[in-house]
Amino acid sequence: MLLARSRILNLTFTCFHCCTHLERFHLSLEKLQEVSARLEEDMIRGLGKHTHHRAPVKMLPSFVRATPDGTEKGDFLALDLGGTNFRVLHVRVLEEEQKMLKMDSQICTIPQEIMLGTGEQLFSHIASCLGDFLECQNLKEQILPLGFTFSFPCEQKEIDKSFLIRWTKGFNCSGVEGKDVVKLLREAIHKRGDYDLGSVAMVNDTVGTMMSCGYKDQSCEIGMIIGTGTNACYMEEMKNVERVEGEEGRMCINTEWGGFGDDGSLKDIQTEFDVVVDKTSINPGVHIFEKMISGMYLGEIVRLLLVRLTQDELLFKGQTSEALLSAGRFETKFISDIEETDSGVENTQNILTELGLKWDQVDVHVVHLVCDTISSRSAHLCAAALATVANRIRVNRGLDHLKTTVGVDGTVYRKHP
Repeated sequence: MLLARSRILNLTFTCFHCCTHLERFHLSLEKLQEVSARLEEDMIRGLGKHTHHRAPVKMLPSFVRATPDGTEKGDFLALDLGGTNFRVLHVRVLEEEQKMLKMDSQICTIPQEIMLGTGEQLFSHIASCLGDFLECQNLKEQILPLGFTFSFPCEQKEIDKSFLIRWTKGFNCSGVEGKDVVKLLREAIHKRGDYDLGSVAMVNDTVGTMMSCGYKDQSCEIGMIIGTGTNACYMEEMKNVERVEGEEGRMCINTEWGGFGDDGSLKDIQTEFDVVVDKTSINPGVHIFEKMISGMYLGEIVRLLLVRLTQDELLFKGQTSEALLSAGRFETKFISDIEETDSGVENTQNILTELGLKWDQVDVHVVHLVCDTISSRSAHLCAAALATVANRIRVNRGLDHLKTTVGVDGTVYRKHP
């Protein structure tokens, strides 16, 4: 009884003192509404012909003018590049049954040395993996159209012409920024000379998510990614897309909302831990919003917090470990494992042991609290941004109420409980 009471007092004391570090991560409804209003302003700047160049939220035209209507059919290849792995797929679309069949797929890894090497190495690696897949599927003699999902900020000029603005998500291949990535892929394939592609439709992963969801649910007009990075797209009225000629109809806009805050507009909600994550990243000062939300960074924010709490002798009796002090060692997937409803406690114990830490039950509870705080902030910021996009569509159409579907993908969204 005394031992149990002692543990409760210890837990209460620890949580009380932890709160001083965690309270900065709790955003009130009023603050989230402020964030939403700032994003709305930046979206308008991004759409403007004369304000786009200095807007942190780039609002890039995708040249996709409509969502699917169910009449699509045929065989297609899909190439999805947006993180440390990329996928190659063979897809068959059946018009009569209005369904998509994934005939087969293959996941290829991108080694770190290629992620940080030359563009020629990267596209040669992609062309090689695509060639191997076609060989396995006996498709090398066919010339199939390709949907190319390239999940990095690009300035799209046409559906098959897209220029990389900058690398994100740990990539830094030389000789690609400012270049047409579709052309670089075609050149790498032609250099091999053993297969060819038909037409290429270049889309951002958000656009691909919206389109694939829209095939099943034609009310889907928003796509959102919460994975290694974060981003969203939506159907905007053409009359508001000032950098593309034409007033009629709609166009899907790739917001590139990961760049929100790059002009300092989110300084009031950045914590000291966010600042460290940004400064030690390979792209300091860039994609500030993304660094508070996405899988590439959440684990590192948690690690820095745990180090601080340990140094303040609020965790692990003040004893850190080499692993805990090593950048990148606390993986974002640990957060999902720790927050699992049924197995969270056991997962936490295993993870802390793996990190070389001596823990007790109070430590286990506090680590769960830290993970919950960081992932909740991520979810709330995504919700605020998504509300901004949905509200913009509603106002654009002069509606009192908008009924729409959001297509969502990404490992954080899929894996987090």
